[in-house]
Amino acid sequence: MAEQFHVGHSVRERRLDKYLHGRFSNLSRSFIQNAIKQGAVKVNGKIAKQSQKLSPGDIVDFSPPEPPSKDILPEEIPLDIIYEDEELIVLNKQPDMIVHPARGNTHGTLVNALVFYSNELSTGLGEFRPGIVHRLDRNTTGVMVVTKNDTAQWKIAKQFENRQVKKTYLAIVHGTPDLTADRINAPLGIHPKIREKYAIRPETGKEAVTFYEVLEPFRGFSLLKLAPKTGRTHQIRVHLSYIKHPIVCDDMYGGKLVYQWQLADTEPAVQEPILSRVALHAFSIEFKHPKTEKMVEFEAPLPQDMQNLLDALRKYRKN
Repeated sequence: MAEQFHVGHSVRERRLDKYLHGRFSNLSRSFIQNAIKQGAVKVNGKIAKQSQKLSPGDIVDFSPPEPPSKDILPEEIPLDIIYEDEELIVLNKQPDMIVHPARGNTHGTLVNALVFYSNELSTGLGEFRPGIVHRLDRNTTGVMVVTKNDTAQWKIAKQFENRQVKKTYLAIVHGTPDLTADRINAPLGIHPKIREKYAIRPETGKEAVTFYEVLEPFRGFSLLKLAPKTGRTHQIRVHLSYIKHPIVCDDMYGGKLVYQWQLADTEPAVQEPILSRVALHAFSIEFKHPKTEKMVEFEAPLPQDMQNLLDALRKYRKN
């Protein structure tokens, strides 16, 4: 629905995207920025850029695109099911898959696949998220629990909230920590300048604790087992970057691509990197089954791309 309004006298030299986000707090900043890019905003009759500075008296016309439908399109996407019963589904999430639909990503998500696969899913974390109790980043693979009814969802979500769910991850990182095992205790918050990133924020961040253990050291790299005690967004990635051992391929937090010629210490060659996504895998999860009340544990084997990198490290970079 199109809206027109005049910029007030108190506004001076304010960016258009920030002004609109303040005025329409129910819309996300990314949605507003995409709307501006699509030509949905005019200032004084001319299509505007998001960086345009506003002045008192400017006339803004805003015609936001329709938000996505609340109906989730079922899509026949293969799922790697580890375990299933009447209460839950445990699956091994593949790389390059977003967990739930969001603005700009309404297709090809795990939820699209789940809605096709099962007619029994809990309400989840909200609209667009049936069955979802917890999440993994787009390029993190591994074990995830999906619930089929709201009772199961509530019981498992409560275990997450009370930190009773035991999760372990495997990561291949640059370098080898000085200590073979340690605790990283550093609070996390949104990055002060880049909204998509997170950072260590000692004054304002939320508590974040990760335990790590070096499973296999190599020259220049190492395989780590990680046990996060809190579940902050990007926690493991930021914590490992913080201790100067970023995850391989995690360019957002300092990780680099790795090539076979590089590991073999030969002349540079035109090759694809051994791995093309963040080398992080949710290996196991342990929790109390919502119906039987017994502890259950599930594991997801290391995916082939991370196994390929591990094989190359064992071949070329053994200590």
